[in-house]
Amino acid sequence: MTVNMTKGQAISLQKNDGGSLTAVRMGLGWQAAPRRGLFGSRTREIDLDASAVLFADKQPVDVVFFRHLVSDDGSVRHTGDNLVGGAGQGGDDEAVLVDLQRVPVHIDQIVFTVNSFTGQTFQEVQNAFCRLVDETNGQELARYTLAGGGAYTAQIMAKVHRAGSGWSMTALGAPANGRTFQDLMPVILPLL
Repeated sequence: MTVNMTKGQAISLQKNDGGSLTAVRMGLGWQAAPRRGLFGSRTREIDLDASAVLFADKQPVDVVFFRHLVSDDGSVRHTGDNLVGGAGQGGDDEAVLVDLQRVPVHIDQIVFTVNSFTGQTFQEVQNAFCRLVDETNGQELARYTLAGGGAYTAQIMAKVHRAGSGWSMTALGAPANGRTFQDLMPVILPLL
């Protein structure tokens, strides 16, 4: 059963049987919003990028994104860059896979971001979502929907963080401006 998350909401990543999740996928999907013009509606291709920034004691130590597809330790992997989107409410356009058992103990938070590499604002995007899936069985655990667009080009979507002996996920939903994860660091740091 999927939990539709709201900004700031946290969920535990414990399984119903009391076990812990071992591998999760953070999926991102979107569609270009149709624009009305003089000659009808049309869409413009939008390149959104998913990134995962790995933190140890509030310090960034690694990042996984379209130019660095696998973390240095191999525990986090990006499935590849999608330049146009299109899955929208269906499947994932981009995904970041996290093997929670392989994440080094000094990594205490993984922050997931989305940014418009082509510079369009989220007013030009529709059906954008970020979702967390149990990679072992394909079950969707949580979904955060980017609703309402906005005059910004990025969003700090969610973070997965250590909670006792397991992990929790918090939907952040913080708007920002920037074309890459580096541009978003001043917004990410206060959310840790």
